[in-house]
Amino acid sequence: MSGGRRKELIAEVGGEEDLRRAVEAGADAVLGDVGPANAGIRVYNPSSLQTFRIRDQKDVEAMLRSLGPGTEAVLVEPEELRIIALENVIAALQGRGVRVFARARSVQEVEDLIHVLERGVDGIVVPRDLLSELHYVRELVETPRRLELRAARVKDVVGLGPGERACVATNSLLRPGEGMLVGNMARMLFLVHNESIGSRMTPPRPFRVNAGSVQCYVLGPSERTYYLSELRSGSRVLMVSVDGSTRIVSVGRVKVERRPLVNVIAEVNGVTGSVALQKAETIRLVSPKGEVLDVTSLSQGDEVLVRVSEKAARHMGIAVEEFIDEV
Repeated sequence: MSGGRRKELIAEVGGEEDLRRAVEAGADAVLGDVGPANAGIRVYNPSSLQTFRIRDQKDVEAMLRSLGPGTEAVLVEPEELRIIALENVIAALQGRGVRVFARARSVQEVEDLIHVLERGVDGIVVPRDLLSELHYVRELVETPRRLELRAARVKDVVGLGPGERACVATNSLLRPGEGMLVGNMARMLFLVHNESIGSRMTPPRPFRVNAGSVQCYVLGPSERTYYLSELRSGSRVLMVSVDGSTRIVSVGRVKVERRPLVNVIAEVNGVTGSVALQKAETIRLVSPKGEVLDVTSLSQGDEVLVRVSEKAARHMGIAVEEFIDEV
């Protein structure tokens, strides 16, 4: 069992229709009575995958005694104190080369399974009644819990004249210090703060981010980028806090309007990036100290939080290794 190993997403299936949905949603494997030749992906047979119900520590010890030398994986079913039970199982099996699978009871529980005892379980079994959420579970599994944000120094702020900008209203209440990662180039994305603060002329809109020009990249789940112009009601984006912690939120609507724009250019360790934002006092970036800086007051030398990507090139939003020079 390895903390660095990619989590395996396993869909519980009861027939051909479930199997088709699991494959289309990107499951890594299925759990069910399905012939491997018919599946096209890895199949775990319920009769051959050892399952252990854990009620107390005695059950953990009994599980250890029953494991054979060739056991590759076990499905653990804690009845109570699920997190503690999984912590004890993971700790007991470390170094044995046995992978731990657990069945998610809800979408909300998936994050707990990913991060229990920091390393998480090795495989998450998605039951049949959650198969409709398999795409979202995939995003949760592949999205890092925390991103590295760095301090970039503003080099220049240049007026661009009028252009179309996208204002993204989410279905979540956003917290102070939280925003979206947006940029003109994927190599550097700026933390654009949400509108929970308001101003003397405008009330707070704590569900919204005035994100920037429609051509800008925005970071989504699984570290995939999208153009702001691509976002629609029902899209999912990544919300990032000043400490780098992340969460996935859904989009309620996107409002595109023509507004005066300004280009913020910044640099960190020889990497230069920029972001085109609406020129207004309510549009704010975030400093390394967590302070909000409105774009109309930015000046050369100010520091703002950015995320720098080692892979500058993107293909359909996915980071790829290739030569690219964006200016």
